[in-house]
This record gives sequence, C-alpha cells and structure tokens, in this order.
Amino acid sequence: MNDSNQAVMLPRTPHTPERHTFLVAAYKTSPYLEACLKSLRAQTVQSRIVISTSTPFDGLQDIAKRFDAEYFIHSPHQGIANDWNQGLTQIDSGWITIAHQDDIYLPQFTEKVLNAIQGFKDPVLIFTGYAEIVADTIRTYSLLLWIKRVLLNLGFLGRPSISSIFAKSNCLRFGCPIPCPAVTFRSGERSVRFDQAYKVDLDWAAWLSKAQGPGQFLWIREVLMQHRIHAESETSSGISEGYRAAEDYKLLRRLWPKPIAWIIAKSYAIAYSSNKG
Repeated sequence: MNDSNQAVMLPRTPHTPERHTFLVAAYKTSPYLEACLKSLRAQTVQSRIVISTSTPFDGLQDIAKRFDAEYFIHSPHQGIANDWNQGLTQIDSGWITIAHQDDIYLPQFTEKVLNAIQGFKDPVLIFTGYAEIVADTIRTYSLLLWIKRVLLNLGFLGRPSISSIFAKSNCLRFGCPIPCPAVTFRSGERSVRFDQAYKVDLDWAAWLSKAQGPGQFLWIREVLMQHRIHAESETSSGISEGYRAAEDYKLLRRLWPKPIAWIIAKSYAIAYSSNKG
C-alpha cells in the first residue's frame, strides 16, 4: 500500500506504554530517521512511538511497522509548528518528547527522565543535557553549547528544578538554552502549543509561555541525547537565510528594552557560526 496524503493511523499495540510517548514529526525523507527510531526502541524503558507527517513518502508506513510505531498523516504542510501541533493531537496522556528525526537518544533517556519526574511535586517541563553530532563526530563542547550551559546555570543556580515565574523566565532571558529535542513535557490541557509565526524559535516562544504558568522546570545535566547539526536542518537554514536572527530579536524584545535586545541578538548571531561545524 503506497503512502498517500490522507489520514492514516496504524493500530495501537496492546502492550504500548502510556506513560511516555516519543512524537517523531517526520519531514520528507531523512537518511537518519531509521537510526533515530532504532535509538527510541533501544530505550531501557519502552515508550509509545508516534510518527506524524505532512510529507509522506513510499516506505514510511513500512518503517513505522518495523519499529512498532503508530503512523499518522495530516495535510497540508504548513510549517514545523503546525506539524508538531498536529502530532500532539494524537497524544492525550502521559509525557511527550518531540524526537527530531535526525537525532539519537541514548538508551537511558526515557528511564532517567521518568525517574526524575517522580522526585518532584509539579513538573511541567524537563530537559536533559545533549551533545552535537557534526559529520561523524560527537561534539560535547562548542561555543554555542558553552553559552547555553552558562545561561542555564545562571537560571537554575545549581538547583535541579525551578518553579517561580521569575526564575523560569530568567533562564530564557538571554536566548533559548533549553534544547528542544531533549525536552519532555505534559500532554493534555497542560501541554505545549507551538506558534506558527515562528520557523525556528517556536520552541523558545513555547518555553516562554510555559514559564509564565504554574509548575516546575527540571534540568538533568547528564548528556542523554545527541542532536545532529547539518546544512539541511531548519536551524542551519534559518541561520544562513537570516530569519533566525529576526526571530531572536522579536522574542528578546518581549524581555528587554530595544537597545539591549539588539545587543543580545547580535552576540548570539556570532555564536551561531559554530552551527556550521
């Protein structure tokens, strides 16, 4: 059966855990998708996997079956935010991680995230440390990674969790140090919605919105996933085409006076050069 641009859902298997779901928002074809799915199925604690796409290709449904993943097609393609939001509508219980199709999740990612969640009263968003994959090299240090860790440490001040609006907003005041593919958040009414006005900074905008509400942000400092940096990624495209800088400035203006927002945005643009590998 060939994939077509219509709603398709593979049946949920009876043994699928409901406590946590990986949402894989697949976009066109990726040579890394199967490696990503393999890493999700290699978790020490198994999760439900949902593949959601607006750009299906022949063979994607077979890949979903091979990795015991549910498969959903929606249309039309209206950008990353809409793709993610459409995928989220398929998940109504437990915790959600949006697994980027090019990335790798280390075997204990789910186990350590769920264990950490149990230790706190009201977590709404939890994220782990991450490394970068550049070509065939795993990179645990770069200028951008260093900046993000500094910003997070300034916000968390050595603590594993923060709950005040001030502390959560402070974490995001100088940029977005919270790595989207390493984030896990609640489903249902307290889930995240992504703003379609943003092509790249949709995660930063979403975390800012969550920071204004109740609940705790948790940070697991251990590196538990690997994020791929390559020229075809939306982040790299946004940097080269200039709209990443424009979106950064727009969000910084929500947090700072115009001159300060401009200085911070310019400083971040310099750091983005490391994304070129």
